[in-house]
Amino acid sequence: MNNSTTNFTIDRENKKTKIEKEFSSPKEHVWAAWTEAELLDQWWAPKPWKSKTKAMDFSEGGRRLYAMVSPEGEEHWSLADYMSITPKMSIKFRDGFCDSQGNINEDLPRSDWSVNFIETNGSTLVDIEISYKTLADLEQMTEMGFREGFTATLEDLAEILLPSIRNR
Repeated sequence: MNNSTTNFTIDRENKKTKIEKEFSSPKEHVWAAWTEAELLDQWWAPKPWKSKTKAMDFSEGGRRLYAMVSPEGEEHWSLADYMSITPKMSIKFRDGFCDSQGNINEDLPRSDWSVNFIETNGSTLVDIEISYKTLADLEQMTEMGFREGFTATLEDLAEILLPSIRNR
């Protein structure tokens, strides 16, 4: 499926967001885009913002400290703590807002991400479930524009994966 739509569902009863997007690329390419800092920085922020990784240890117990940077240089820092990694199959991490040193901002929600990679006929379905501690946390992220912003970042990911299709 080329340029598939992003399926985005908010489940308020269970305090979860579910996102599915299929990419016309092999799983190894999609996996690399989620697990290598240089590739994450190419798509993990909605344009015209950029992603900037300060430090990344992609291992269970490791973390990624990164910022989304506006065209004017404004930085919004986040921290992903990797809890579980099954190579080329799934990643589980806890994400949260922080300062540039990785100190969590307790005033903003944290979320638990479960990201699964399913390959079929050369395409890869990325199936994401994001869980929040409270309904208020889910609502706050929704009000902050998470749906629109993350949908845009997945479109950016689809763009950077296009060369992998042409070079098969």
